[in-house]
Amino acid sequence: MKKESSRQSPGTFFEGMTSVRAVLRAMEEGISDRRILRLLVAEERKSARAKELPWLCRMADKHGFTVEFVPESLLDELAVGTTHGGVAAECSERSVPELGSLTVNGGFWVMLEGIEDPYNFGYAIRSLYACGADGIVLSPRNWMSAAGVVCRSSAGASELLPVAVSDPVEAARTFRNNGFRVLAAGIRDSVSSFDCDMRKPLFLIVGGEKRGISASLLAEADQIVRIDYGRAFPGSLSAASAASMLAYEVMRQNKTTE
Repeated sequence: MKKESSRQSPGTFFEGMTSVRAVLRAMEEGISDRRILRLLVAEERKSARAKELPWLCRMADKHGFTVEFVPESLLDELAVGTTHGGVAAECSERSVPELGSLTVNGGFWVMLEGIEDPYNFGYAIRSLYACGADGIVLSPRNWMSAAGVVCRSSAGASELLPVAVSDPVEAARTFRNNGFRVLAAGIRDSVSSFDCDMRKPLFLIVGGEKRGISASLLAEADQIVRIDYGRAFPGSLSAASAASMLAYEVMRQNKTTE
């Protein structure tokens, strides 16, 4: 069982109402074991948050955390960004189970290998969640040590998806042994996403812009899938964009078969 970074910010400090709602929803639905330890509300924003405060106080009573009214300058000091909106939560770490400890039956899982920027990671997860992904696999050296930033950039989606950690090659083998088709995003010896069978159960691997997908992991794929462009263009898409486009194609193909 892995643990996220012990730093309060950005690993365990969640900024903004969207992030706080996501953590609370995950707590309510048992998606993760993360807990809010205390909720900070800016004194200067009490009137602006009048509609949400009764609900937040009920959640605090139910889940055993405190609601503290503090100067907004304190939130500014603790926050990574400047758009907390007067609400933030100090949270516990989230346990990330080993993939091998889970029972994976069907669905659409994704591994984002080598995406180092937490904002890009969050943008990718936002699209994956919207397109119906069932879970995310993280490599041991690349799990969410900046969970608060990832949560904010994913519009809360990172807290609402099951997450597991695994060696990339072992992850591909685990999913294949469970009846999944394994696809990796790439160019060499690839087939267009329009012509590729992307029906579930599916494990999709998308690499980061700098390192891409390792050769050892590409060798585990049943097929390499590429994204065709609308014109000649030598550049590559960002990992977040590639993940979004491929996830949409997965959703489209499975809409016609469900």
